[in-house]
Amino acid sequence: MEKFDVIVVGGGPAGLSAAISAAQAGMKTAVIERGDYPGTKNVMGGVLYTEATNEVVPDFWKEAPLERPVIEQRYAFLSKDEILSAGYRDPAWGQPPYNAHTVLRVKFDRWLADQAVKAGVMIITETLVEDLLYHGDDVVGVRTGRAEGDLGAQVVILAEGANNFLACKAGLAKPLRPENMAVVVKEIIELPPEKIEDRFCLDPHEGATIELFGDSTDGMMGTSFIYTNKNSLSIGVGAMVHSMSEKGWSPNDLLENLKAKPYVKRLLQGGETKEYLAHLIPEGGYNAIPKLYRQGVMVVGDTAMFVNGLNREGSNLAMISGKIAGKVAAEAIQSGDLSAHGMSVYESRLRDSFVIKDLYKFRKLMPFIESNPHLLGQYPEILNQAARMYFTADGTPKAQVFSNIMDMMFKKRTKTGLVKDMFNAWRALK
Repeated sequence: MEKFDVIVVGGGPAGLSAAISAAQAGMKTAVIERGDYPGTKNVMGGVLYTEATNEVVPDFWKEAPLERPVIEQRYAFLSKDEILSAGYRDPAWGQPPYNAHTVLRVKFDRWLADQAVKAGVMIITETLVEDLLYHGDDVVGVRTGRAEGDLGAQVVILAEGANNFLACKAGLAKPLRPENMAVVVKEIIELPPEKIEDRFCLDPHEGATIELFGDSTDGMMGTSFIYTNKNSLSIGVGAMVHSMSEKGWSPNDLLENLKAKPYVKRLLQGGETKEYLAHLIPEGGYNAIPKLYRQGVMVVGDTAMFVNGLNREGSNLAMISGKIAGKVAAEAIQSGDLSAHGMSVYESRLRDSFVIKDLYKFRKLMPFIESNPHLLGQYPEILNQAARMYFTADGTPKAQVFSNIMDMMFKKRTKTGLVKDMFNAWRALK
């Protein structure tokens, strides 16, 4: 059978970053992708962060198929037809070195795969890896669904995405549970660039993002988003699988509910839906991270639960984890230490990086929000009603307005409840 130094299973940002890193270190490397080409099976909201991507492909923005540099990020709380929003805009983000870009994964992942090929990586498409190959307890390659499809490898890097089939078979992970997974559906809606720029107050080629909470997910743990592309908008909504099941929502109905909101409907007006996509996202955070390595194997990206949903970060965690894994694989092969101890360097370096540090920082916050559904149910309503009362000029003295706002708040959430929520939120962020 053909033998490689490193085989990467999965052609997303994590897997391709691992392959590039290993190949640049002189390793004979292959990526095995089940889709027709990298990108066909991959879905994300659509924001790519510059710092992490630049570590994998320096100055990538000069040639990568990017949509728009994000110069403004908005957050909005929906309550029925009301909306309270805030945002930050920095025109400097529209110039190199940028902060983030919107992307369409089919285009970007295919380009990233081309960079891997240029680095010497072999891309094997339309191929499903069914299992790892063993010699005794040692991993020595992978078994594919093809005839004579066994391929040898000294190190295998699992970048399967949320479907952690191989990681489970290797004893590194447990089957996914609904409480640790979110389902996200997304549409690409075509609009002329000038309409996008007019509706989002942008200059040509500038981009913006909007994250929506509250009624956008019917108060469920999750988020909705609208991102600007060159000549389209990416709109999507995601919520925890078990919450959607309990409330009786289908992903598509939840998206249609969002699109019907007056604020959202105005942004989409006149657009034509070109694509519909769905994806599972691991939302277990730090507490759900599986075992990250064993002899000859490492786990990266979504398969390792490296998603920081609270801060809308996933692609950057995936790419950095992949880069680290590829480098550790090369070092282990060069030193001849393919044992679990040799692979443990991967986890040590991750713990020194922002990847695990950030996930650890927010390890208590997601469970806190999940166990207190009123936070995304009541508080958006309270905020919007308080804004309406404050901004309504009906002759009521402002002192009375403030008093009325406090009365409204305490009717919806008692003083004890408010204090308890603030205290528990503070504890969750410690």
